[in-house]
Amino acid sequence: MPTVLLTGFEPFGGDTSNPSWTTVQGVRDTWVGDAEVHVRQLPVDFAKVDDALRAALAEVDPDVVVCVGLAGGSASLAVERVAINVDDARIPDNGGFQPIDEPVVDGGPAAYFSTLPIKAAVEAVRSAGIPAAVSQTAGTYTCNHVFYLLMHELQQRPGTRGGFVHIPYSPVEAAGTDRLHLSLEQLTAGLTAVVEAALSNQTDVKIGGGALD
Repeated sequence: MPTVLLTGFEPFGGDTSNPSWTTVQGVRDTWVGDAEVHVRQLPVDFAKVDDALRAALAEVDPDVVVCVGLAGGSASLAVERVAINVDDARIPDNGGFQPIDEPVVDGGPAAYFSTLPIKAAVEAVRSAGIPAAVSQTAGTYTCNHVFYLLMHELQQRPGTRGGFVHIPYSPVEAAGTDRLHLSLEQLTAGLTAVVEAALSNQTDVKIGGGALD
């Protein structure tokens, strides 16, 4: 039976919850597929997150890894295509650190591509009636950092595929604000569809998913 590792982040930026963590727990708790699903929470802390991610990989020894983070201002799931080797933090992390133009991995390649079937995943989410798209950038904060480090670590795990998904706020974080959001049920169903697509597609489908900007 394949093993899946899902990671979400702790709250940051003044919020008291993070939908990425709530959503991965929701997938685990409602999962009925032919796989074992494990979840781990990662810190929004550049100094601590590397060890946390490596520990999760060592503990779970997964076949598939989907790291999940928050994309505030979005109203759809974004399946990320590429991670770049740079930290350029717009705000300090939870430890007060704000790296500017620093590499994620010294001497690492400029970028890594996801090894998940990103377009099949987007199609699966859309088929569930939930908005989704391929994203061409994971930013330069801890989400991209984790995505890049994951793909770097997976170079030593040739049997493991991995990637990153950004999700919108849930109603919890959007309450009393005009933040765009999806229901927790939509977020859970959408991420479940991503995992199911990853498990059922060893190669990606060849359909359009590019962007003009």
